[in-house]
Amino acid sequence: MRKDYYDLLGVPRTATDEELKKAYRKLALTYHPDRNPGNKGAEEKFKEINEAYAVLGDAEKRSSYDRFGTAEPGGGFDVGFGRNFDDIFGDLFSDFFGGTQRRRQRKGDDLRYNLDIEFEEAIFGTEREIEIPKDERCPQCKGSRIEPGFQPVVCKQCNGHGQLRYSQGFFTINKTCEACNGEGHIIKDPCKMCKGRGSIRTKKNLKVNIPPGVDTGVRLKMRGEGAHGLHDTVPGDLYIVLSVKEHHIFEREGDDIIIHTEVQFPLLCLGGEITVPTVERETTIKLAPGTQPGKSYRLRGLGAPKANGYGRGDEIVYVHAKVPTNLTDKQKMLLEELSKELTNGDGAVTHTKGMKERFKEFFDHQ
Repeated sequence: MRKDYYDLLGVPRTATDEELKKAYRKLALTYHPDRNPGNKGAEEKFKEINEAYAVLGDAEKRSSYDRFGTAEPGGGFDVGFGRNFDDIFGDLFSDFFGGTQRRRQRKGDDLRYNLDIEFEEAIFGTEREIEIPKDERCPQCKGSRIEPGFQPVVCKQCNGHGQLRYSQGFFTINKTCEACNGEGHIIKDPCKMCKGRGSIRTKKNLKVNIPPGVDTGVRLKMRGEGAHGLHDTVPGDLYIVLSVKEHHIFEREGDDIIIHTEVQFPLLCLGGEITVPTVERETTIKLAPGTQPGKSYRLRGLGAPKANGYGRGDEIVYVHAKVPTNLTDKQKMLLEELSKELTNGDGAVTHTKGMKERFKEFFDHQ
């Protein structure tokens, strides 16, 4: 469920910004859809390297990714997630391969929604409903941006082609017309309802299915729930980026769940059973006599579900000695007598009897 962005771009973690940019340009040219028409594998690869450069090419996101394994562990809603190709290449690629195919393949912006979930929801999975701002196609102009009853004006700069052709030596280069933004026409009478945007801002409620075992930084993709582009463009996708809240008892290390529990000193010395919580129920652990503080016990199969869907991690219980802070006079007296019994009076430990036997013998006579 997680990707190594450095591995996707084929660069080390110490790569400079220029090395990242160079690697990205090379891969983007190799896997661009215009060079690989109908190749779904190349299309997915192209999306992955764009996603990788979206993070590593941004200093703040790269720093967060290096530390936490995710670009932005906070909360919120972002637009235009992972769209970098035009920033580096501009119109160069379409100039060489033609712009008509590129316009047909235009897609609306991908959206990002950061969702905070409870620890238990991450372990067992859940269904959450979210409300997102959404740009829907204008019902009045149907996305054309033109007031109904009016027509666009043909661009005089490019004569309606949307591109201008230049000759440079042996090459003929087509460049997007800046006057009409490559559309071939200019709108003189914009739609009054959407003010020429082609879309109106609305809100939409979506149900998000969160699978068991997710962790902070996991992204869930909802295809087609992103922003609408202009005209006949395909809607982008919505990425739900999860952030798991801290639990007051449990901690998480990969698929394992960690818990720390305090045990009374006599029980550590004499041994016995303790009850500890798990994410599903309480269970018991048998302590051996003379258990040392810091000892850990592994409860198999009581951790988080594994990301691949096969099996679960473990729960690891760390045992610590519980030291009382408010002793009664009787308790102080007993501890002082026990201290004398366990030492020879000058602080040195005697070894005539085992500690367990002396400890048990002392309290049996109280």
